[in-house]
Amino acid sequence: MSNHNSNNQIKLTDSPCVRNCCLDSDDMCLGCFRYIDEITSWRSYSDEEKQKITTLCQQRQEDEQSKLNS
Repeated sequence: MSNHNSNNQIKLTDSPCVRNCCLDSDDMCLGCFRYIDEITSWRSYSDEEKQKITTLCQQRQEDEQSKLNS
């Protein structure tokens, strides 16, 4: 399933999975930056909840990149 529509915009109802699954010691995926409970519950979330998680994932990714660059 693609995360992009015909305008190349991410659809909120699609999973942010990038098919690079690897959990760290905190059970956060190093591919999409979701925690295991967010991954397993994704389909049950409302669009609003998915948007919040997507925003959190973007922040987690930025935080991880900052750690690597320090």
